[in-house]
Amino acid sequence: MAILHTVNKSPFERDALESCLKHALAGSSVLLFEDGVAAAVDGTAYADQIKGAMENVSLFVLGEDLKARGLGEHKLIDGITVVDYKGFVELAGKNDTVQSWL
Repeated sequence: MAILHTVNKSPFERDALESCLKHALAGSSVLLFEDGVAAAVDGTAYADQIKGAMENVSLFVLGEDLKARGLGEHKLIDGITVVDYKGFVELAGKNDTVQSWL
């Protein structure tokens, strides 16, 4: 069963991302949006955890939320895919279920 995991909280404030990555099975997708996009920035305390997770799961970030927080795509960890709202909907549609991590 394919699952899209969504994380909208900053890893610097809550442990939603850590919980998500511990439970995401190989082949799952993880979408970071709202304040969750902070986890996608290279060079942070969470960069190595994200890079390790990318061996088993696909990572996505909502581009509009990056821009809203003054973050450019050039700051992202290599291999993270930027999607727009249409891409968010497409991800939700091609997975069997969506699991939100709060």
